[in-house]
Amino acid sequence: MNLQQALEEYLGYLAIERGSSPHTQEAYRHDLQGYLAFLKKRDIEEPDQIKREDIEAYERHLEGEGLATTSVKRALSAIKSFHRFMVAEQIAATHPAAGVPLPKKEQRLPEVLSVEQMLKILDQPYPQTPIGQRDRTIIEVLYGCGLRVSELCGLDLSAVLLDDELLRVFGKGSKERMVPLLGTAQEAMQDYLTHWRAELVSSHSHDAVFLNVRGGRLTRQSVYTIVERAGRTVGISGLHPHTLRHSFATHLLEGGADVRVVQELLGHASITTTQLYTHLDRGHIRMTYLSAHPRANSRPMRHKSNK
Repeated sequence: MNLQQALEEYLGYLAIERGSSPHTQEAYRHDLQGYLAFLKKRDIEEPDQIKREDIEAYERHLEGEGLATTSVKRALSAIKSFHRFMVAEQIAATHPAAGVPLPKKEQRLPEVLSVEQMLKILDQPYPQTPIGQRDRTIIEVLYGCGLRVSELCGLDLSAVLLDDELLRVFGKGSKERMVPLLGTAQEAMQDYLTHWRAELVSSHSHDAVFLNVRGGRLTRQSVYTIVERAGRTVGISGLHPHTLRHSFATHLLEGGADVRVVQELLGHASITTTQLYTHLDRGHIRMTYLSAHPRANSRPMRHKSNK
């Protein structure tokens, strides 16, 4: 079996046995097709022809292309997983990627908006049209519930439990979690579903909550455009949906929420990911300490000098 055939087998394994999402499958296909194309230029088309130095050369190639460390790490992770699969399925006898270390991830703090900036985005006038009120609801839910774009686009009507003030969300790995739908996010959702969504429904519409102008499920790219436009309208350029999720987490922690609760709301598998947000606002941490610790404002004792 050549490498291209092995790749198709691996993608089938991801889809059927691991239950990976179409988005994840496409990311693996993209990364591994690039890897196979690089190997082909080195006259390598069979699994057991690959050596560790070939993989290290590919890593240097990716870095030379200017890819971010996170992108290089993702590609190498896909390559390692692919080689493990080939060994397990007896497609290959060796695992040349086993000893190749992953590049260390750059510890970059996520971009976060201030509360004042968020209020400007949320409180701007949205058109009293199906599209305008759909967009308003999207912004409210992204910030009010901390959803990923894929989670928002995947919402079905059955997942919106208005009476219980909850959303049933399916995150990474199809893991289900319940997220509170409260305040203005709940009000916007109820108004959109009651008065506006029906005007977007067409003969081929499904149960998606958020519909495009043709009545189909809204795409990730459409949400990026909606969010970017909402930010630009109030003078914030390049606004990304994930920034609203980051702001959701940061503002909760700044308001006193427990980091474990925020972890659950975000659907993070590891609390280490959530703890990144605790490093965002050192000034807030200092003020919390000053207001809460009994000795924070104590003046140093003055000793009388002996005369």
